[in-house]
Amino acid sequence: MHQIRLLKLLNFLESEPNDPFLKYALATEYLNAKELDKSLEYYEDLLMNHPEYVGTYYHAGKLYEQLNRKDDAIATYKKGMEVSRSAKDMHAFSELQGVYNSIMGLDYEDD
Repeated sequence: MHQIRLLKLLNFLESEPNDPFLKYALATEYLNAKELDKSLEYYEDLLMNHPEYVGTYYHAGKLYEQLNRKDDAIATYKKGMEVSRSAKDMHAFSELQGVYNSIMGLDYEDD
């Protein structure tokens, strides 16, 4: 099933090479298949070439964390908060702020 979806997405991307949704879908598909390098390649393409695509930041940051690239994760979350705030996407902003606070050790609770 994974291979079929992957082939379809790659075919779609061939005809629409600048479609951020297709790149995001491919990054997610590769991530689900544990092909982290390929997933990261698509997430980084999105970050560089489609910085307004808000959905990228959370997942790219989490992948950076998984790869023990904490500084990259932090920078990605911070940039994502800026982009989501500009896009007035407060749901995405809240999620990014949560993971940013967590990675920075700011997710403590008052006793």
